[in-house]
Amino acid sequence: MTSSVENEWLSLSEAAQVLGVHPGTVRHWSNQGVIPFHRTQGGHRRYKRTELELWKQSQSALTASEVDVLMQSALRNTRLQISEGVLQNQTWYNKLDEEAREQYRLSGRLLLQGLSRFLSTLEEEGKQQAQRIGSEYALRARRYGLSVVEAAQAFLFFRNNLIDSMLRVYEDAAVRSPHAWSQMFRRLNAYTDQIMTALLETYTNHTNGIP
Repeated sequence: MTSSVENEWLSLSEAAQVLGVHPGTVRHWSNQGVIPFHRTQGGHRRYKRTELELWKQSQSALTASEVDVLMQSALRNTRLQISEGVLQNQTWYNKLDEEAREQYRLSGRLLLQGLSRFLSTLEEEGKQQAQRIGSEYALRARRYGLSVVEAAQAFLFFRNNLIDSMLRVYEDAAVRSPHAWSQMFRRLNAYTDQIMTALLETYTNHTNGIP
């Protein structure tokens, strides 16, 4: 008879059965640091049954389609805020011509779409994507004559709007899981931190003549 101690540790495929998902999903979640796991001396992943069951219980019952609905709701909220003329109160925005303003009005949408892709990719791919977005913010700011401070202010405006949008849709969807909330904030911070770092680095390099 198999002891309870032996049942405690699970392989990747056994963990997938416990969670009711494909083994590839478990692998992806492990790579992202979403679920707890341990490594053997040989480098293999092992999962503790009690930890997985506790993690499963802590999750909100959001399906992939429901998450997509949340993202679409956040996208609509971003467009609404911009249409209400909030941008008109931004000093950096009033320095721009109509072409430049249109480019920045698109930033809220692109930032949210980037977050959606960031959440669905592996960590390294997600970082590269966020860095590309940050570089684009920097190059756009320089193209339209904004200082590095104004470039940062422009990004922070859209970042704060993105955070507010995500908060609103999580509240409206009555997401009660503390884990779901903390995961959302951790990933949102990781995403926007990468963008801000790339923005400042790209702007500084171009100012100093570094390609």
